[in-house]
Amino acid sequence: MLEDLDGFLLVDKPSGIAFSTVVKTVKRKFNLVKVGHGGSLDAMASGLLVLLINDANKFVGDVMGADRAYEGVMRLGLSTNTHDVHGEPTGGTVPDGGWSGPFAARITAALPEFRGDIFQTESRWCSVRRENSAGYEIADTGEHKPFLAHVYRFDVEDGDLPLLPFSLTCTKGLIVRTLANDLGEALGCGASLESLRRVRVGRFAVENAIPFDRLLDTDIKDFPSCVTSLGEGLR
Repeated sequence: MLEDLDGFLLVDKPSGIAFSTVVKTVKRKFNLVKVGHGGSLDAMASGLLVLLINDANKFVGDVMGADRAYEGVMRLGLSTNTHDVHGEPTGGTVPDGGWSGPFAARITAALPEFRGDIFQTESRWCSVRRENSAGYEIADTGEHKPFLAHVYRFDVEDGDLPLLPFSLTCTKGLIVRTLANDLGEALGCGASLESLRRVRVGRFAVENAIPFDRLLDTDIKDFPSCVTSLGEGLR
C-alpha cells in the first residue's frame, strides 16, 4: 500500500539528533521505497524537517529552494570554532559597562547590516551528533568559500542579556550560526548560537508537523494520514 504513497511528511525534529537519523528511521519503520528531504537541519536545531515520500522527490528543487524562517537564541560574549555553543571556545568578552541599556542600543544599531544581501563564510568546523553517540562531536568540513544569501527579516527581542532571542526569515543556504558569529564580531563581544528552531520552509509550517517521538509511535496503517498529498503540498 505504501509503495503508492506520494507526498510530504512534515516532521518536528527535536534537538540533539541528526536529521539523517530521522530520514533513515522513517524509511525503515514504514518500509518506504524512497525518502528524501527538502533541506538539512543541524543536530542542535529543532523544528521543521520536510521529508519527501516517493514521487514527492521529483519536487525536491521546489522545497530546497524555498525561503526559511527561524526562531532562536544567541549567546553574546562567547565565540566558538563551530559558531554554536557546542564548539570549542575561541574568544568573547563582556563589553565595557556590561550588558546594560547602552549595549542593547548598539545591538539595534548593528542589525541593519545583517539584513538584505549578505556574504557569509561558513566555519570549517561543525558540531555533529552521530547516531547512538553520547554527545556532540566537532567535525572538520574543510574550508568554505564565501557565498551570498538574503535576509528578509532579522529582529531581536528583549531578553536577559547575554542571551539574545531573535527571529529570522531568509533564503535557503543561510547559516544561522555564522550569522550569530558575525553579529558578535560586529558588536566586539563575540557571539554563538545557543538554540535554533526552524518554523517554516516555503509554504510548510511547523505547526502542521508531527513530533518525531509521536511519529515513532504511529502504526503503519495510520501513517498515510500523516502525509500531505502532492496536490495539497504544491498548491
